[in-house]
Amino acid sequence: MTANHTAFEALPLGAIKPREWLRDQLRIQADGLTGHLDEHWADVGDDNGWLGGKGESWERGPYYVDGLLPLAYLLEDERLIAKAKRWIEWSLASQREDGSFGPRMKEMASGVDKNHDWWPYMIMLKVMTQYAEATEDTRVIPFMTSFFRYAHKTIEGQPLLEWAEARGMEMLLSIQWLHRKTQDAFLLELAELVAGQTTGWTDVFHDFPFWRKVEQWDLKTHVVNVAMGIKAPAVRFELTGDAREKEAVHRGIDSLMTYHGQAHGMFSGDEWLSGTHPSQGVELCAVVEYMFSMEQLTRVFGEGRFGDILEKVAFNALPAAISGDWTSHQYDQQVNQIMCNVAPRAWSNGADANVFGLEPHFGCCTSNMHQGWPKFVSHLWMTDRAGGLAAVSYAPCAVKAQVGEGRAAAAELEVSGNYPFRDSVAISIKLSEPVAFGLSLRIPAWCANPALTVNGERVELKIENGYATVTRHWESGDRLTLSLPMTVKTAGRNLYAASVERGPLVYALPIQENWQLITKRERFHDWEIYPGSPWKYGLLSGSEFAVETADIAYQPFGAGQSPVRLKTNGQLIRDWKMEGNSAGTPPLHPNAEGQPITELELVPYGSAKLRIGEFPVIGHPLEARRHK
Repeated sequence: MTANHTAFEALPLGAIKPREWLRDQLRIQADGLTGHLDEHWADVGDDNGWLGGKGESWERGPYYVDGLLPLAYLLEDERLIAKAKRWIEWSLASQREDGSFGPRMKEMASGVDKNHDWWPYMIMLKVMTQYAEATEDTRVIPFMTSFFRYAHKTIEGQPLLEWAEARGMEMLLSIQWLHRKTQDAFLLELAELVAGQTTGWTDVFHDFPFWRKVEQWDLKTHVVNVAMGIKAPAVRFELTGDAREKEAVHRGIDSLMTYHGQAHGMFSGDEWLSGTHPSQGVELCAVVEYMFSMEQLTRVFGEGRFGDILEKVAFNALPAAISGDWTSHQYDQQVNQIMCNVAPRAWSNGADANVFGLEPHFGCCTSNMHQGWPKFVSHLWMTDRAGGLAAVSYAPCAVKAQVGEGRAAAAELEVSGNYPFRDSVAISIKLSEPVAFGLSLRIPAWCANPALTVNGERVELKIENGYATVTRHWESGDRLTLSLPMTVKTAGRNLYAASVERGPLVYALPIQENWQLITKRERFHDWEIYPGSPWKYGLLSGSEFAVETADIAYQPFGAGQSPVRLKTNGQLIRDWKMEGNSAGTPPLHPNAEGQPITELELVPYGSAKLRIGEFPVIGHPLEARRHK
C-alpha cells in the first residue's frame, strides 16, 4: 500500500472560525448541553473511566470530548478548553510502557477470550488528532506512534470484533493522519491489517442487498454503522487508489436513498435501516456520523456531491433533533412528526425514542451529538493540495491558510452572506503578498444558474465534478460575489407524496407545539410535545410558492423566527389517519372534498419540532404522469 490518494486536504482545527449565524449556533451549543453535560450527567462526569474514575469507561467519554474539544477551540472558550484538556491530559498520562493507554481494555461480551475492544480508543485517537492540530502539542505524535506500535504487535492476535470491526475505518483515519506527519513505514503495514479486519463495506455498498426495512439485529444494517461505513471505501481509496472504492460509495449512497432515503437527506434507521416511510425515524448519532463521513468523502474525492449531501443533512436533520436552546434532544426524529411522546411506534427503539430530553432511549446520542456543528465548521474549506483552496460549504466563516506555489503567501478569507438563509455569498481575500492560486468553488447540483463576479466583473464558470475553479493572480482586497439562485422545487416521494426544497433547505409545515414536562432535573429536563394545530394538510397540485424573508435571529432554527419561509396553498385531508402513534402513510388519493383552500406557511425543516415534511398532493395528475 501507498498513501495520500486524495483530492483535497483538511485544514487544521482552528484554521476556520465560524461567523454570523454559525458562530451563534456554536455559542448556543456551548451554553447548553455541550458546555454543561459533564456537570449534570454522571456518564461523562468526574467518575468517568477516561478521567481515571470507576464509572462508564467505554465510548461515552471519548464521544463527548470528540465534540467538546473542537467546539472549545473554535470558540476560543477558555472554560471549555479547560474541560476538554482534562480528558487529554489524563489519556496522555495513562499511556503504559507497551504503548496502550486509557481504561484497561475489557473482554468482549461476545465471549471471545481476552480480545480487546478497540472501538473506544478509535474515538479518543480522533480527539487526539484534533487536539494536536489546534495546539501543536508535541506530545501527541510520540503518544500515537507508541500506541500504534502496540497495535501493530497485538492486533492480529486480538483482532477487531463487533463494533470495532464495523468501524475500523475510524482507526484508519488516525493511522493515515499520523503517517502524513511521520512517514513511518510500519503505519502502512498496520493500515493494511486494520483494513483487512474491518467489515467489507465496499462490497456491501457496491452491490447493496438491503432493499427492505430490516427487523433483526445486524451490524451491517445498524444505521450508525452504515452512516460511518459509507466513508470506509474512501479511506481505503486513500491507501490504494482503486477506482472500485469510489464507485462503491456512489452506488451505496444511491441505494440508501432509493430504499431508505428520507426528505431531510438522511436514510432511515430506528435502529436498523427502516425504509422510506416518513414516520420511520433516524437516529441523531447517524446524522452527525453521516456528516463526518461526507466531510471525509469530500476530502478524498473532491466531488461536489458530498458537499451537497453534507449541507442538506447539516441544515435540516441536525437542528431538527435538538431543541433550539440546546437543552434537550431526540434519539429518533421523524419527517412527519406530529407528536413526541412516550408511546410505542413501528420501530425497534423504546417508547421514549422521539421525546426531547437528556437521555431518551439510550445515551449514545447524548454523548455523540456534539461533534455535528464543530466538525462542520472545521471542514467548510479545504486545500486543493496545489496551493489553492476549495469551498465545501458557504456557511459564514473566516479562513486562514497558506496559498500559492510552495504555500508561500498567507491568506485570510471572510465568507459572509448568511447562506443558506440567503442565496448570495460574499468572499473577501486578504493576502500577505499578491500570489497566483486556484479557488475551487462548489456549485450545488440544485443551482441551475450560478453567477460569479470578482471585483464586480463577471467570471465564466466551468463546472466539473460539482466545482468551478477560478485560477488567477489574486491581490489583497479582492472580493468575490457568488450568486446561487434558489428556486422552490417539489421532490416526488412514495405514493405521489411530495417534499418541498429551496436550495439546501427542506421546508415543512410547522405544527403548534405544546411542550409538556415529563422529567424535571436541575437543568436538562425531558419533554413530550403535543400538537396544538391541525396537521392533516396536503398541498394543492400546481400551487405557486411565495418566498418571504425576515431578519436572521440569534437562533435561526426556530419556527416562530425563521429568516425565510414559503407560502402556498393546501387543504385539510379527511382520510389521513394516525397509525401506531404516528402520522400514517400519506394517502395516495387524499379526500379533501369540501375543505376550504388554506394558505400554508412552511418553514425550514430543522425549525419545526412538530411538522409535516412529506405531503400528500391533492389533485395530482396521476394519469398525465403515467403517460409522459
